[in-house]
Amino acid sequence: MTPEQAAGFLLSHDNYLILTHLRPDGDTIGCAAGLCLALRQAGKTAHVLPNPEVTTLFSPYLEGLLAPDSYSCDTIVSVDIAARSLFPANAIPYLERVDLAIDHHPSQEFFAKETCLDASRAACGELVYEIVQSFCQITPEIGTPLYVAISTDCGCFCYGNTTADTHRVAAALIEAGVPVARLNKIHFRTKSIRRMKLESAIIAAISLHEDGTVAIAPVTLDMMDSIGATERDAEDIASLVGQMEGVKTGVTIRELAPGRSKLSVRTDPNDLNASKVCALMGGGGHAAAAGATVDGDVEQAKAIVLKAIRQVKYGG
Repeated sequence: MTPEQAAGFLLSHDNYLILTHLRPDGDTIGCAAGLCLALRQAGKTAHVLPNPEVTTLFSPYLEGLLAPDSYSCDTIVSVDIAARSLFPANAIPYLERVDLAIDHHPSQEFFAKETCLDASRAACGELVYEIVQSFCQITPEIGTPLYVAISTDCGCFCYGNTTADTHRVAAALIEAGVPVARLNKIHFRTKSIRRMKLESAIIAAISLHEDGTVAIAPVTLDMMDSIGATERDAEDIASLVGQMEGVKTGVTIRELAPGRSKLSVRTDPNDLNASKVCALMGGGGHAAAAGATVDGDVEQAKAIVLKAIRQVKYGG
């Protein structure tokens, strides 16, 4: 489905429930908020399904948009959700009822009745912007969460997924009155003391592999507990490891529970495809950024991801 067709679909339906993904980031939350507000401007009834894992960094964008327990929806839209495994527990009852999936992940599983997919987009927020700008006026209220969606998924326009179109959409949002300086300060230039202590602990625990081109950093439950770090403090911690000179592949291993670990892989896509690495572990994502969840403690997860990296890079 093209963006134009998606816009037509949205205008021809009503009573929306919008779904976001597990461990929600700025893209999924920003898309949900921006889409919900645009639909309401178009005279539609729309709500976002509460996500139990949303952090205080992104929850303000959902104020006044969350679905009450009594809400009965007719049309379900997912944003930035590539796979069935990424549905939060409270969204699983809707898994087989998704009418439209809007996404930018090449690993999209096509679980919805209709899918609007463009893997060339730096963020799903770019795609949502293109869809809604055709039927609504982009106000600062609508544009703000869309800017958050786009800017957080391309590292404030620093990542390799950033395109000329990414900048054009950002420019349009600035022209619409989005307060980008304030948003950039919040999302890219502000760290809590706990976050800085967490970064210090992670850096001290980094191990180097493959002649220093692969860096692996653990984020254990003990680290989080000893520092008193929250989920907000750990937001986008995966980008830290790849900042090391000489590192082409940065891996963060987040201990979710004893015997369960979340792997975040960031690569130079010209050297290694992160999505292919994570696909070997049951995950997916983009060429430069992907993830997977595996059974095992941090050390076991390290062995699993190193094996996957070597398999993709060298074959066998």
